Amino acid sequence: MNRWTRGAAAVALLAGGALASTAALGATEAQAQALGKDLTPMGAERGANKDGSIPAWNGGDLKAPAGWKPGQARPDPYAADKPLYSIDAGNADKYKDRLSDGQLALLKQLKGYRMDVYPTRRSCGYPQPVYDNTRKNATSAKLAANGIDIGGGVTGGVPFPIPENGTQAMWNYKMRWVGEGRSERYSTVFSSPGDGKFVPLVQDQLTATPLGNLAGKPVNEGDGLEWLVLNEVVTPAARTGEIILIHYYQAKDNDAWLYFPGQRRVRRAPTFAYDNPVPGYENLLAVDQYPMFGGRLDRYDWKLAGKQELIVPYNTFRFNNQDAKLVDIFGADYPKRELIRYEAHRVWKIEATVKEGQRHQFPKRTIYLDEDTWAMVAADNYDAQGKVWRVQESYPYVAWELPACVYQGYIVYDLNVGRYMADNMPQEGKVD
Repeated sequence: MNRWTRGAAAVALLAGGALASTAALGATEAQAQALGKDLTPMGAERGANKDGSIPAWNGGDLKAPAGWKPGQARPDPYAADKPLYSIDAGNADKYKDRLSDGQLALLKQLKGYRMDVYPTRRSCGYPQPVYDNTRKNATSAKLAANGIDIGGGVTGGVPFPIPENGTQAMWNYKMRWVGEGRSERYSTVFSSPGDGKFVPLVQDQLTATPLGNLAGKPVNEGDGLEWLVLNEVVTPAARTGEIILIHYYQAKDNDAWLYFPGQRRVRRAPTFAYDNPVPGYENLLAVDQYPMFGGRLDRYDWKLAGKQELIVPYNTFRFNNQDAKLVDIFGADYPKRELIRYEAHRVWKIEATVKEGQRHQFPKRTIYLDEDTWAMVAADNYDAQGKVWRVQESYPYVAWELPACVYQGYIVYDLNVGRYMADNMPQEGKVD
């Protein structure tokens, strides 16, 4: 099982000008006064929606169930909830205002695919230092002179809780608080249409997120690292012992080093960024799709299209059960639908289009960020013909040891090849 940590030990283990425009600035002091009042401390709307299907935020459900300890399987605190309704191909159009293009495509193209929608629980919240750092950032954080990279602010909170553009909102996603590190054993499932059989790729991974330092350090301090990953393959036997170390930077391309036991050599990857395929992932994942999105923002224009209500995975304790067996969850075309809880939540919608003179295999992307956490809960990636190509969703839950809402696993559905990849899945994971 994964263990999320507030400490800096993981960081120690892994770590080896003028503004372009006024949009690069954060909120005014008058705007920031709304944080913690009409807005939550993270910038979400505190109140319920018009029909009450999305309730008011009450601080989150951050207390662990009695007797639970880190390292144990996480019980579902909402196990007694029943679905309000289910969405399938037959009634998808009725709910299309609350569905993304990618979700509609899955419902209509995958036979038997459905979404069970439960009562919305705004369970997510953060420790007080995250709110304090976010409040400080609200009026002091800024983008760099290029209008793309982060240029100022402090760690341990999001930089732009009241964003003015898509780039600011994406930096909120990149700097959302998930502790300072994580250790885990996880599985990756590559689907096999037809017989549904698969051999999981199992890996041990350490992740460090220096920008999560609750001490509120300057974001540009040190080497400008954003996050770091150290990963070793456990199975299958043909790949056992493969290691990859990745440094993600705030303002330059990633660095990656690969070790292959058969060669007994460490090699530096020539490129590990943007739309390069992730090695060993059967061409189902681009580098900047991990985990949901990772890497620099410089190839796209990021438009903040506003808020909308969307049905997304949320409070997915049952799906993230580490004691479950992979073969009992993952089918030929998708995971068992009854295991995934969906809820209606307000999200920020961001439309990304490739900059003139740049290239990417996804000329257009639409990204949805949960208003309470800034986590990416869904993403649609389009091909050169403007059709949905790859559909992504993540599976948030409350990690009580932090406490904060996080996601570990995520799925990418490739509609062009008729396969999906489920990555970072905690089922059959190791207990620390």
